[in-house]
Amino acid sequence: MVVTLLAGATLASGGPALAEKIVLQVSDANVATWNQALNVVGNLREAYGPDTQIELVAFGQGISMLKFDAPVISRIGDAQQKLGARIYACENSMSRQKLTRNDMAPDVVYVKAGIEHIITRQREGWVNVRP
Repeated sequence: MVVTLLAGATLASGGPALAEKIVLQVSDANVATWNQALNVVGNLREAYGPDTQIELVAFGQGISMLKFDAPVISRIGDAQQKLGARIYACENSMSRQKLTRNDMAPDVVYVKAGIEHIITRQREGWVNVRP
């Protein structure tokens, strides 16, 4: 897993908790990767606290993670409701896989291009994590 932290960030190592902005990228169809990404969401919330903004963006083959019948669907709901993460689906990837919004998990935020959303976030100073 590649993790990039901004200068001055402090983990839960006794230092002050900072309100970070972190975007996770999921772009493969591996269920183990999906579970790892959702574990990272929980770990980030615990390490950085409730003021941290966490987004998970699924695109490419990773879009299957957000289908209503995905094996991690209950964890997606937990990440949204219990952990406060915003979950994004790439409409380009959905289109390529012939998926509609009716095929997807509830409360997902839709963006035209997932990778564009991630690049925009990076330009805004968000940390990008790819589990």
